[in-house]
Amino acid sequence: MRRTPLYECHLRAGARMVDFAGWELPVQYTGVIEEHRAVRERVGVFDVSHMGEFRVYGPGAEEFLQRNTPNNVVRLKKGRAHYSGLMTERGTYVDDLLIYRRTESEFLLVVNAANRARDLATLEERAGETVHVEDRSDDYALLAVQGPRAESVVAELTADPIADLRYYGFLEGELLGASALISRTGYTGEDGFELYVAAEQAEAIWEALLAAGATEGLVPAGLGARDTLRLEASMALYGHELDDQTTPLEAGLGWVVKLKKGDFIGREVLAAQKEQGLDKQLVGFEVVERGIAREGHEVLAGDQVVGTVTSGVWSPTLEKAIGMAYLPPALAGVGTEIEIRVRKRQLAARVVEMPFYRRGE
Repeated sequence: MRRTPLYECHLRAGARMVDFAGWELPVQYTGVIEEHRAVRERVGVFDVSHMGEFRVYGPGAEEFLQRNTPNNVVRLKKGRAHYSGLMTERGTYVDDLLIYRRTESEFLLVVNAANRARDLATLEERAGETVHVEDRSDDYALLAVQGPRAESVVAELTADPIADLRYYGFLEGELLGASALISRTGYTGEDGFELYVAAEQAEAIWEALLAAGATEGLVPAGLGARDTLRLEASMALYGHELDDQTTPLEAGLGWVVKLKKGDFIGREVLAAQKEQGLDKQLVGFEVVERGIAREGHEVLAGDQVVGTVTSGVWSPTLEKAIGMAYLPPALAGVGTEIEIRVRKRQLAARVVEMPFYRRGE
């Protein structure tokens, strides 16, 4: 298994390490629920250095990304990022990703670790002579500082005006005097920042964050809390809610599909699907009796299997079992009663509105 530049920091902090997409990463330090609540109420720091980063540049870079993704790259301004996907001709996902515009002709793409090799091969195969694609993943470490006190903590490490950053805005500045890309983004449903730094600077910045956050109640948080946090916020995860058989419209991500922008890979399929309707639809549900639904459990309506759970957890914030699943549109309405087969039991559940949790509510 591969290790991030922060591996030794995790061991010193007492982390329990697991295999995640071929990387040895911390699943928890003191406990998933404690780490989850720290992020919701105060602030936590995550090591997400396993994510992939690609530099895409050249005079044809904007047109290339406009062609390969459904969101509107032309309208993406310098210093802004957006969420999108690398598409197949079937209108499904090669991967979901973030696109950062650094200049008029240079972009940073952030992709899932498990899909890094496939994403790179796809982009290189599609790139023409006016586009260059570089895998810069090994050059970066990526730290996510998340929670209502995140700004106070990160501000201790930089003189850059991070308070001025809007959600999905970023700046290229410094942390502890070293170059860094500081982005107001995250995967938890809370305010926060993602810090792209040189791999060799990662340990010093991690330790500085822990020191700066000591008075704010900052804790290191692992993959377990990252999953419960993102699920409460109804954020999709590739390999669970997203795959190469699922379209953005089916996944409830129609807001990233800009059909009016012009042609892009998969557009015809998505336009037809929007006009004709969906065969399946991602929904949120809550279990209304004792028990937890997990990924892979069957969803039933009466005696008929109608779907499969994509993600399911006990929600520390809501104190109930929640999850997401794909169902036929006729069963996707809020309030629809369903059952979920968990081993030999069938748990009563109902479809609810997503996201399960909204910051400030």
